[in-house]
Amino acid sequence: MTSFCAIDFGTSNSAIALPHGAGVRLVELEAGQGTMPTALFYAVEGLAAHEDPHRYYGRAAVAAYVEGIEGRLMRSMKSILGSTLADQATEVGAGRSVRYLDVVSGYLRHLKALAEQEAGARLTRVVLGRPVFFVDDDPERDAKAQAVLEQAARAVGFAEVHFQYEPIAAALDYETSIDREQLVLVADIGGGTSDFSLVRVGPQRRTRLDRRADILANHGVHIAGTDFDRHIELANILPACGYRGIGPNGREVPSKVYFDLATWHLINTVYAPARVGELRQMKGFYADLVQHRRLMTVVDEQLGHALIGQAEAAKIAVADGAGASIPIDLSWIEPGLSASVDEATTVQALDADLQRIVRAADETLARAGLDHSRVDALYFTGGSTGFKPLADRIAARFPGALVKRGDRFASVAQGLGVHARRVFA
Repeated sequence: MTSFCAIDFGTSNSAIALPHGAGVRLVELEAGQGTMPTALFYAVEGLAAHEDPHRYYGRAAVAAYVEGIEGRLMRSMKSILGSTLADQATEVGAGRSVRYLDVVSGYLRHLKALAEQEAGARLTRVVLGRPVFFVDDDPERDAKAQAVLEQAARAVGFAEVHFQYEPIAAALDYETSIDREQLVLVADIGGGTSDFSLVRVGPQRRTRLDRRADILANHGVHIAGTDFDRHIELANILPACGYRGIGPNGREVPSKVYFDLATWHLINTVYAPARVGELRQMKGFYADLVQHRRLMTVVDEQLGHALIGQAEAAKIAVADGAGASIPIDLSWIEPGLSASVDEATTVQALDADLQRIVRAADETLARAGLDHSRVDALYFTGGSTGFKPLADRIAARFPGALVKRGDRFASVAQGLGVHARRVFA
């Protein structure tokens, strides 16, 4: 019976692969869905003091938050790995708190339970995906991030834990579809990181367990979809609440609160009573008092997650080519208030990040000591590769390469499953 699985624990979405026949299959995590948002909601509404919060996962977690159930929404949990937050606790409502590490292990426990239900067996071995860098330019924190993820996996019952780079997993998924040897640059751009790997793939190489010699180079940066959401919110939504506003003295108002409101794992720090009191006392910093009033509405009504959700939805609409101008309804902050975003302003807001991601692709080739013309194929995977201006910029650096797109949300999990079969066979 099956005793192993592969888990793609992503910043924005997660998936699990199980062996199936000679290949792998994805576990149905939600009705008709092989992937699930990496989201967990702790509901504390109506609980007695001795009762633990009820937990909602994935789309149900987001729905519980949108419905206004009292509690705490946790997203982008992967972003806390390698940070000081991993060892800290956070409030979830009604005087209750949880450790961030327990948030991660709780989500993994739910994924494992779903996989065991489908497999009909206890799963004790796992291959986990990891980005090329959890943390840029800090090997010690990067190693700590992997150690924390392994600790969480062991805490939920995995006795044997292996890791594989997410872009390498995507290369293994791509390899199942080709009939000749190729040099492929895998661009795995998700919610938290943009990773590149230059990998030699081919039919004659598929059976090799140790593929280290086929990995010519890898590189990555800790910039991706959640960073895009933050920049869109700062550029298009938060100015209405005073971001980059001017005070009576002609100076720009303090900006830290706006950056915290636009960063998933920092939003709740804005709601701490001491912080709210401090923000209330900052009224005199604003020449336009309407901006301060709107900011306090966002803080008092705890609308931070809704705002960043609006930014994410606008980004997706732009990526899907939904129109020249995408309206953003902000009437729940103030009647009649709105904003808008289009591709030109989005690209402008994201330009520095897009340039850094493209430079990471170039650096990958430099590390291999190869010219861009040597690349046979570009393989795009990860949710953020759906943002066409980014994919186009990367492809422009490799004009002779075949451009292939995997399943943006499932390729890594499928490739991890392929690797797991070889590791645990």
